[in-house]
Amino acid sequence: MGANNGTVQTLMPDFLRKSGGVAVIDGGFATELERHGADLNDPLWSATCLLTSTDLVRQVHLDYLEAGADIIITASYQATIQGFGAKGFSKEESEAMLKKSVDIACEARKVYYERCSNSASNFTTDGKILKNRPILVAASVGSYGAYLADGSEYSGDYGDAMNLEFLKSFHRRRVQVLAESGADLIAFETIPNKIEAQAYAELLEEGIKIPAWFSFNSKDGVNVVSGDSLTECAKIADLCSKVVAVGINCTPPRFISGLIQSIKKVTTKPILIYPNSGEMYDAEIKQWVKNTGVPDEDFVSYVNKWCEIGASLVGGCCRTTPNTIKAICRTLPSKSYTV
Repeated sequence: MGANNGTVQTLMPDFLRKSGGVAVIDGGFATELERHGADLNDPLWSATCLLTSTDLVRQVHLDYLEAGADIIITASYQATIQGFGAKGFSKEESEAMLKKSVDIACEARKVYYERCSNSASNFTTDGKILKNRPILVAASVGSYGAYLADGSEYSGDYGDAMNLEFLKSFHRRRVQVLAESGADLIAFETIPNKIEAQAYAELLEEGIKIPAWFSFNSKDGVNVVSGDSLTECAKIADLCSKVVAVGINCTPPRFISGLIQSIKKVTTKPILIYPNSGEMYDAEIKQWVKNTGVPDEDFVSYVNKWCEIGASLVGGCCRTTPNTIKAICRTLPSKSYTV
């Protein structure tokens, strides 16, 4: 959609003001696709549904909007030109699929607004939220480790690929395509190390016209997963004028409060928080270990505390569902979504 530097700077403050001070991000995507019957045992993970199940992707976006999400994240986390190329797709086909991920999310937003217009109430009898409100589409960019599909986005160790120019060239075209696709902003997610954050920051200065957020992950509540200092990583986000929010995703809920405090030390930009359910991921078998997470009610009990200490965008990551998001909306004082 294009934006000048003024709109880049004002997009997030304006959006948060219209959202009542706190905006809700959607929840786990792959979890929901699998619940609807998708088979994601593939290096492209949820991006495979861009090839096989666009209706399903649209439906998951709609499920989250009807649960109260103000921001929906595209199914492009593991969608890379290199990954599609390994499946035999041309560069043009790969770029078209990246754009398609944004088109599907924008279509879901359009359908949702139509449902809101046709509804006499903000709620349906089965508890869906049909409230006309500002909604952003965030184009997801997963890390180089997510492309490798070997769990290295949870370690941040890229071996020989720990090279700034290599990472910039790996991500460059994908970021350009997503930035020109009609999304409102780019969500750089699950950033595992400082060098990749630096690569993203430098790419954003190469004529990218829309804003972005940086979201890191941590497994110890102090550093990002590579062992790099979270405050050093957050400083990179703070110094980049295109970055309009910074925070944490795909991290156990118990670590979040301390991580918010760390980020607050180095930036005044809005802080976003969308943890996983607390379950552990086994990279060997590519599965989440059951019964290691927290139930929705426990997850939600943290949310107001996170907002009190500084978070202004909250949602869920892996293994959270539309029910989690609905519960977050119910607990936030700024969301008058109680029936």
